[in-house]
Amino acid sequence: MYRFTSKPAWTLEARPVDGAGEAFELLETPLKSPDVVSRGLARVEYRSTTLLARVEQALADGKPEVVLVRPPNDLPALLRTADQLLTFSRQEAGERASVWRCTCGTRYAVPVSLMRPVSIRCERCGSTLDLDPQRIVEQSHLADPLMAEVNAYRKAVSDCFREAMARGWPVLVSKADPAR
Repeated sequence: MYRFTSKPAWTLEARPVDGAGEAFELLETPLKSPDVVSRGLARVEYRSTTLLARVEQALADGKPEVVLVRPPNDLPALLRTADQLLTFSRQEAGERASVWRCTCGTRYAVPVSLMRPVSIRCERCGSTLDLDPQRIVEQSHLADPLMAEVNAYRKAVSDCFREAMARGWPVLVSKADPAR
């Protein structure tokens, strides 16, 4: 399990720098289970290798936290990686669905293939709900809970990478303790 963080480059230096006492906002990805992290980062490329292989190679010397990416040279590669994370998230988002709500608030999602109006009984209140394609409340995606968590993790990592590069901060990686 890995945690990506980003902070200003001056905080990485051993010697103090002017303004070192200034506060800054630390960017970091949320902790998730090892299965979510490995599935979320699988197939994602970074500089002609997978991101997971690059992370494992960086952490091979046993240091608790290492710099994975430094701006500005790594900016294009990291932005491509962030784009891949979002692309995989969209590709595996699940089947598109139309959503209706009963008067009691119960939410019903039906695959987009519904072409004509259908009436069903609400499981909560028993009233009749017309599933009319003309009265869709919202569009959604139907995905299993694990895949939804994987996609949320991918989005969080992508957002962290993009924000770090926008600020010009290096991205660090560390092994995370799942007990914390």
